[in-house]
Amino acid sequence: MSAAPRKDPAAVEFEVREKIHLEILKRTGAYHANDHMLLPSGQHTSEYIEKTLVTTEPSFTEGLGGVIAKHFAAWPIDVVLSTGPGALILSHCVARAHPSRPVVVYGMKAGVGRGRRRVTLPIEFQRLIRPTSRVLIVEDLVSSGTTVNLLIELVEQLGAQVVGVGCLWRRTSVDVNGKPVFSLVSRDFPTYSPADCPLCRRGVPLNEEFARRSGQRRSSSVQEPTG
Repeated sequence: MSAAPRKDPAAVEFEVREKIHLEILKRTGAYHANDHMLLPSGQHTSEYIEKTLVTTEPSFTEGLGGVIAKHFAAWPIDVVLSTGPGALILSHCVARAHPSRPVVVYGMKAGVGRGRRRVTLPIEFQRLIRPTSRVLIVEDLVSSGTTVNLLIELVEQLGAQVVGVGCLWRRTSVDVNGKPVFSLVSRDFPTYSPADCPLCRRGVPLNEEFARRSGQRRSSSVQEPTG
């Protein structure tokens, strides 16, 4: 009887790290798995990640940011660039832990119609990204890669260099202009139309909480009194 082939130690280490990071995201309430969920898009899935909850635990976020910073420690970095509130919180943790002590700036996402996206950089930040700048892009979740590619294009328009992309979760292996990508979790979860969903065919009850929550969600707000 032949011995079972030994796993590559680097692959084993990656699997262990990924399981640890998944458990951290579960503890924040951001990662949901082993369920039959209806997404706001109408698709069905067995896994779901709520981006807004990813960075709600400061100690976890600091630790995860430190892991990303350690991976890119050999690269001198002048600027950490991100978009969105969750990624901005994470980017601060990465910048604080990186030995180069880079500054942190952020771009702003907006839709321009027909499903196209746009990223802009506030004018106050443009002087901080110079032709000699080395930029690390930090995102919380990379799905299609559209936002990251727009950020890379933005940096290169300013004459600077993107040294890499760091993120908590990478859903796909989509190319980001050939830049090195480091993710704490590299895991895609398939989504299905109701007609093609294998969980529906097996009669697994559908959890509509996330779709319902998205439709009913209203931000809490207060308003300055008149007069």
